[in-house]
Amino acid sequence: MKFVDEATIKVVAGNGGNGCLSFRREKFIPKGGPDGGDGGDGGSVFLQAKLELNTLIDFRYTRLFKAENGQAGAGSDCTGKKGEDLIIPVPLGTIVSLSETGELIGDLNKPDQKLLIAKGGFHGLGNTRFKSSKNRTPRQTTPGKEGESREIKLELSLLADVGLLGLPNAGKSTLVNKVSAAKPKIADYPFTTMIPSLGVVNIGNDRSFVIADIPGVIKGAAEGAGLGIRFLKHLTRTKLVLHIVDVSPMDKTPPKEAFKEIELELEKFSPTLARQSRWLILNKADLFDENEHKKLLKNFVKDVDWIGPSFLISAVTGQGVDLLCNSIGDYLNDEQSREINDSEAKKNADKVRNAIFMEAKMQISKLAESKRKTRKIKDSKIEEDVTTFYVE
Repeated sequence: MKFVDEATIKVVAGNGGNGCLSFRREKFIPKGGPDGGDGGDGGSVFLQAKLELNTLIDFRYTRLFKAENGQAGAGSDCTGKKGEDLIIPVPLGTIVSLSETGELIGDLNKPDQKLLIAKGGFHGLGNTRFKSSKNRTPRQTTPGKEGESREIKLELSLLADVGLLGLPNAGKSTLVNKVSAAKPKIADYPFTTMIPSLGVVNIGNDRSFVIADIPGVIKGAAEGAGLGIRFLKHLTRTKLVLHIVDVSPMDKTPPKEAFKEIELELEKFSPTLARQSRWLILNKADLFDENEHKKLLKNFVKDVDWIGPSFLISAVTGQGVDLLCNSIGDYLNDEQSREINDSEAKKNADKVRNAIFMEAKMQISKLAESKRKTRKIKDSKIEEDVTTFYVE
């Protein structure tokens, strides 16, 4: 199935049914009075998070979603039927915002969580509602209100505990393949990973965590180079980011330069995310003698002024991988316990995640605006060239 993580759709709630103008007319009851019923409310549009979905591909071609209108009222005080609500299933981790303004509407991050997107129109009132001691034959009714109509943007941000960050061919997919049942594409050329993939890592004693592999980041990614920031946003929800560095890259790029390149792109994308928990992982330890491992790790940490946990592994042979996974499990358990026991810590964690999301959103908006301006300049240049051609 093709991975689609963005979609723009239009949702239209149902209109309310009109109120009825009617009077009771039966044999032997010549003055039965008003009996016009109310209309039914229009159906509302909801989004609901579903675990079984993992892509927004269903919205690629179907862009309009409309709820049912409420039925009009009828005589004999019959109320019109309420329009059926429309429930649209979306993947877990879908972020919903207004297409025009970018205003955040909601974040579907819990299974079966429902979010009201467009409210149905209120029902019209029948003439029965207007009867009184002074007005025994009311002829007033009200029409049903129109349902809300919105154009919204859906963005899928994968829900994972751990995210992998690094240059193409750093060994991210190989690591995911080694520690989980996920089978991302692996090959000896750059950009083998074209879409994000998730894997569940089991570390015994009923402990596990979800790891996310995103396509490799290159220089200028924060400005849209390569696959750009399209997939960097999938790191905004993770509790821990692993920065994978290839200590023996095929293109002979010095590992120190590769590390700083990624650091710079992450800082541009989201300064808050750049300051969050990240671990340094040096890959391809199998290419060096075991006696050199400690020295290699120590020297690299010193060269890049790294402060924080660091590991030397081989994603191919599995050397050091068990230690890494167990350390990640301990870290995530400690974080979870801290958030459960300390409400203030949970609030702070939520604030940080929101800040990361907003920074990412701003960067994406800037890039989109820049592309629009570039397109306008190109279009005007083409028009200018064509005009010159015909004048000449």
